[in-house]
Amino acid sequence: MKLFGDDYPTPDGTCVRDYIHIGDLVTAHILAAEHIDKTGESLQLNLGTGNGFTVKQVLDAVDRAVGRPVPVEVHPRRAGAAIALYADTTKSKEILGWVPEHSDMDTIVSSAWRFHQRVWDLP
Repeated sequence: MKLFGDDYPTPDGTCVRDYIHIGDLVTAHILAAEHIDKTGESLQLNLGTGNGFTVKQVLDAVDRAVGRPVPVEVHPRRAGAAIALYADTTKSKEILGWVPEHSDMDTIVSSAWRFHQRVWDLP
């Protein structure tokens, strides 16, 4: 895997992003569709956990989920890459009553890994 940047001013040098569990994303979309159906009002909402994880934290969770280290090649930062990006979920909470259930990175990654194991018949 290519890791773009390990010199950010973060605890481990990698950028921070907001990762969301697919189940939470699906729930939010269902709630949004129900809201549109009930009110006729379209929405523009941020969906995420509202918290960030560094790329290194994600890679560590992947290592734990698959039971072995992921080979990583460190490359320079991409031009214009932000140090940290995460969702402001205030409106999605207020309008839809939506709060993500899965905010732990190990849960998010292990769930995705189990899915890929089933779909691709991986060990």
